[in-house]
Amino acid sequence: MHKVFSRFNGPCLDRVKDSYNAFTGLAKFHRPSGALFKQSAVKHTAPDLPEMPPCSFTPEEYKDMSKERMMEIRRQYCNPMTMKVTYYKKPVYIHQGHMQWLWDVDGRRYLDLFAGVATVSVGHCHPKVTEAAEKQLRKLWHTTNIYVYSPLHEYTEKLAATLPDPLKVIYLTNSGSEANDLAMLMARLHTGNFDVITLRGSYHGGSPLTMGLTSNAAYKYPVASGLGCHNTMCPDVFAGPWGGSNCRDSPVQTIRDCSCPQEFLCWNIPLIYFRSSITGSCTANDKYIGQLNEVFATSVASRIAAFFAEPIMGVGGAVQYPKNFLKDTYKLVRERGGVCIADEVQTGFGRTGSHFWGFQGHDVIPDMVTMAKGIANGFPMGAVVTTPEIAASFAKGVHFNTFGGNPVACAIASSVLDTMEEDGTQQISHDVGTYLLTELAKMRDKYEIIGDVRGKGLQIGVEMVKDKASRKPLPPAAMSEIFEDTKDMGVLIGKGGVYGQTFRIKPPMCITRDDADFFLAVFNQALHNYMEDHH
Repeated sequence: MHKVFSRFNGPCLDRVKDSYNAFTGLAKFHRPSGALFKQSAVKHTAPDLPEMPPCSFTPEEYKDMSKERMMEIRRQYCNPMTMKVTYYKKPVYIHQGHMQWLWDVDGRRYLDLFAGVATVSVGHCHPKVTEAAEKQLRKLWHTTNIYVYSPLHEYTEKLAATLPDPLKVIYLTNSGSEANDLAMLMARLHTGNFDVITLRGSYHGGSPLTMGLTSNAAYKYPVASGLGCHNTMCPDVFAGPWGGSNCRDSPVQTIRDCSCPQEFLCWNIPLIYFRSSITGSCTANDKYIGQLNEVFATSVASRIAAFFAEPIMGVGGAVQYPKNFLKDTYKLVRERGGVCIADEVQTGFGRTGSHFWGFQGHDVIPDMVTMAKGIANGFPMGAVVTTPEIAASFAKGVHFNTFGGNPVACAIASSVLDTMEEDGTQQISHDVGTYLLTELAKMRDKYEIIGDVRGKGLQIGVEMVKDKASRKPLPPAAMSEIFEDTKDMGVLIGKGGVYGQTFRIKPPMCITRDDADFFLAVFNQALHNYMEDHH
């Protein structure tokens, strides 16, 4: 156990120690001082703070535009949407990044547990990837796939090798929205059908077509978009109407009692009632599949084009489904002439730890896979991977993408795949992610306002609630307090969920156990501060 040094004595020191009761030994502590500490907007007694793990990298001294001038330009010349989505009441002014670390213009270091929205996969400015980018920039910045050039073909062959048959035909794009937009078009062309189904609470992009796939009012506008898109109930086993303690593929299950029947039969009740105990399936899953069948019966034509789903929701709040939900859904969709599309924009490239692709954890093979974000460690790139048959349907017309498969993007993406293998990022995701989930579950048991901890690997969600009995979302103001306090202590995380009630933890896949311990201590202190101030 690390020794605690404090300027506080007596009850005040006891209060700090008590707040770390479940996590003593996780991290060292230091006194808040200088540029490394900014007082949180939350009014509470400042404790000694966890000590940030060491970092040998030294950032360049910031000499560019002032914070005031940047914000003035942001307000005057950037679209108001840029200001609307700016994180934090006191924004973070980022200057430089290295691996899992970011520095602001004042030289303060942050542990980045959001990775540019689950995008920086192997680390900020990873030396190997940076070297590959520089090497390609000296040879050829840009040409298009109307010509034949090595980086495009080296990368597509390497990417295809990570996917199971028959998913071997690749079309490169610039973003996840563009990839999902294109996948929808390809599905409709191939099937000859129009209707597409997604899950409520999902996010699949912001283009005019993908805004229809996205099922969250915050991203909707009062204009026609995404015609032919429908949604079914999200099979959320924590907040949804059905769920239990053994539903999902995660090191951590929900606090809800299982709704499946016990291991006995009462023969005077219809046998179908006991299908779960007989076949080993899940009652919650059966109920959510029943909701999908309602959509088939009421909202779409008898033949559909596609079903879209992330293996684990991203923006939707790291929601996980019952173990057989995707397998059962894929079967029903294919019976109705549709294709199944796995949106791996956030779950792909080993982030879930157990598999390289999130869909593999569900024991399914989709007809199309879309990807972006971590594909090139933050360089703009995306892809649609599909079967030869579906690709042939797309080839009946002409589609051209100026920047898709750009030689610099391909060189970077190729280096990312190599780096993932060399650095063992999938194993890091599994090991550190499982540790984080397990420790966060202990924190859930300690705090009434943590309703659920879920995820796999480094795709983690912590759902905050007013109380565990109601499972109602913690209000935005309360979320903001904890969010800001966590940032003020040196850790950047994200938010998601339909009501913004879920903290999202999706760091670069190079973080260490020491980094995890630092975050756990910081997050624990932020929760302790909130509870002390409001209860």
